[in-house]
Amino acid sequence: MDQNLKRSIILENYQNPKNRGLTGDNSYIKVNSNSDSCIDEIDLEVKIVDGKIEDIRFDGEACAICTSATSIMIDTLIGKDLKEAKEVYDHYNKMIEEKNYDPEKLNCAIVYDDICKQPNRKKCALIPWWGIEKAFLIYENNTKLEK
Repeated sequence: MDQNLKRSIILENYQNPKNRGLTGDNSYIKVNSNSDSCIDEIDLEVKIVDGKIEDIRFDGEACAICTSATSIMIDTLIGKDLKEAKEVYDHYNKMIEEKNYDPEKLNCAIVYDDICKQPNRKKCALIPWWGIEKAFLIYENNTKLEK
């Protein structure tokens, strides 16, 4: 993907992030994800019904990379079942850590494919994904308890 297009996608998702604003709805799983080395702090609300991600909302204070990564993650994951979403998560992490991954699985999240060249920015691109991983674990643990 062209560098200018990548920058444009990142900037658009920073300036006009998708699904910003929390609902306060108790049917959503609520998680916080933050950095211990900067101001990045994201609150996520994730609505999973019957193993499918119906909605994700967010709010918080974060840099351009973290905010745009959150917006792109949300756009990428809504509508996916947990198995598909975990697969995307796995390939995204592999990409950030410079391991073998399938770019076809990532949709627009591929714009961070060279963030590894800026090691201090890796965490910014991972913070929302750490949050979604927490939400998946909460959902799975609650589902097991209900059975």
